[in-house]
Amino acid sequence: MPVTIEMSVSEDLDADGGDIPEAALVQQWAEKACLCDDQVITSVQIVSKNEMHELNNTWRGKNRPTNVLSFPMQSPDEVDLKILGDLVLCAYVINTEARQQHKSAQAHWAHMVVHGMLHLQGYDHIEEHQADEMEALEIRILDQLGFDNPYLENVLDEAAE
Repeated sequence: MPVTIEMSVSEDLDADGGDIPEAALVQQWAEKACLCDDQVITSVQIVSKNEMHELNNTWRGKNRPTNVLSFPMQSPDEVDLKILGDLVLCAYVINTEARQQHKSAQAHWAHMVVHGMLHLQGYDHIEEHQADEMEALEIRILDQLGFDNPYLENVLDEAAE
C-alpha cells in the first residue's frame, strides 16, 4: 500500500482545463488504490488536451485525447526501488467528463487516479469478467475514499432502457 507519487503538471496545460487536484489528494487516492505491499513509486503527469491526444494516438492508435493513460513498469528483481509505472491524466478531458456526467470534478479525478492505478497493477477491462472485477474494485476503493459509485448513472440508464 505504500506509494510515493512524483507529480508534474505540464506547462502547456489548457487554460480551459479547469482545476487540478493538489498532490496530497492524488497521493491519498493512489495509496488507497495500491493493492501491493511493496513500497512503490508512481509518476503522475497532468497534461494538456493536445499532449494527451498525441500520446493516445502514438500508444493506442486512437486519434483523440482520453482521460487517463497508464504505462506499467516492472523493476528488475535486483533493483530495490520498485517503480509501478506512469499515469498520465488529461485535465481538460477529466473536467469536461465530470461536467457532462454531472459529477464533482474531485470525484471524477479520484476515479481516474484509482482506475489508472489499477491498470498499473495489471487490472484491465477488455473482457466482460475483467471489467466486472475492475469496476467492483474501483467502487469499493472510491467508497472507502468517500465517493459515490462512479458507474451508478450507467446502471440507472441501463435499467431505464
